[in-house]
Amino acid sequence: MTSPNVTSPSRPTLGLPLLTLLGLALLGLPRVVLHDLGVVHERTFVNLLLVVVPPVVWIAVVLARRVPNPFLTLLVVGLFYGVLLGVTHQLLWDVAFGDEPPRLGGNLTDLAPGAQETILRAGAAISSLFTGVIVGAVAGLIAWGLTRISPPRS
Repeated sequence: MTSPNVTSPSRPTLGLPLLTLLGLALLGLPRVVLHDLGVVHERTFVNLLLVVVPPVVWIAVVLARRVPNPFLTLLVVGLFYGVLLGVTHQLLWDVAFGDEPPRLGGNLTDLAPGAQETILRAGAAISSLFTGVIVGAVAGLIAWGLTRISPPRS
């Protein structure tokens, strides 16, 4: 007899294969790249689509595949997305800021430029990870809520 908490090999705990989770996270990458390259700008329709469509697809996939825990599944997708977001921002840092890199203010203005860049890059990495997790959590809550209000399929 199998414990109810043990998942069969044919159905991973998250309900989707790891590569599928990574693929879903990769759907958010075009917006990050295009934004850092200055191709897509805030408050435009294209940017809105690039922000909204990936989480909507995430939700649609977990609902269609009837994953056992949509919140957890999309939280993991969001974590992957956050890592991709952070890595991409780091790789495109010089392209995004060019000759005008961000600088610290206040009491930290006098820090050496290299120290400021290190602090700002670390902050950007943490912020990216946090953003991805929040997007995943919100999408996961929406998916979880939709599973609760939709009738079970036979």
